[in-house]
Amino acid sequence: MFKTIDPSKISHSELHRLMLGAIAPRPIAFASTIDADGRPNLSPFSFFNAFGVNPSTIIFSPSRRGRDNTTKDTFDNIKQVPEVVINAVTYGMVEQVSLASTEFPKGVNEFEKSGFTPLASKKVRPFRVKESPVQWECRVRDLIETGKGGGAANLVICEVLAVHLNEEILTIDGLIDTQRIDLVGRMGGDYYVRANGNALFEVEKPLQKPAIGIDALPQHLRNSPLLTGNELGRLGSVEFPPSIEEIALVAKLDAIREIIENQVLTTEAKLEKLHGHIRLMLAEGRKKEALAIGYLI
Repeated sequence: MFKTIDPSKISHSELHRLMLGAIAPRPIAFASTIDADGRPNLSPFSFFNAFGVNPSTIIFSPSRRGRDNTTKDTFDNIKQVPEVVINAVTYGMVEQVSLASTEFPKGVNEFEKSGFTPLASKKVRPFRVKESPVQWECRVRDLIETGKGGGAANLVICEVLAVHLNEEILTIDGLIDTQRIDLVGRMGGDYYVRANGNALFEVEKPLQKPAIGIDALPQHLRNSPLLTGNELGRLGSVEFPPSIEEIALVAKLDAIREIIENQVLTTEAKLEKLHGHIRLMLAEGRKKEALAIGYLI
């Protein structure tokens, strides 16, 4: 059962809480800006993401405050100096980043308040954060105010001019190591998520080849009470149905042959046992063998 909510029938604060709780985890832009007098500002924003590479486009939103409809220093600074450095946020710096989100009086240096080290940028005036392993120097191409009321988004559309990478997070191939970078993301309320350890898993992308799809699987697989949507998605991601040879090979496996040749088990009971073996094989990464089992009956 679903609960349906009309956004126009609830308060902005209630809608805001729903968005933060359901649209998550969100990456964090730790935005460094500077005003016309050269005073730095540092603040995190989780309405943020990458949107393209040609041109290189990153967008974040220092929204209007919901309680009093005022704008944030980051927004005001960008209107004066349309440049920003977006720094990645890791687990090792998240408490300091949270401290920097405090609404200090205008002109207070958040680098000093939160204990971060400013580094001179190469192509823009705002400082980089030394403790961040990835720093994006950007010029602001556009600033879109979506509204004038409290809670309205201010889309800061940034073009990347330079990116700085701490070599400690790179693999031998020069790629970013997901474990080493140890990023965090925002959830609802006071919650964060750490993108490391058991929180990480891999899903093969079928972008470079066609896939048969779940609809092409045998009906007993699609209707299985054992197989989850994730498991069906994995089976449906193969490029071709199993060949006669592949089906014959799995039929020779001792555990599978015992099920198929059992004269006591009903067809439904055999399918249940076969589906159990399919789950085990999928867990072991034996996707093609698992799919071939599904074509035995």
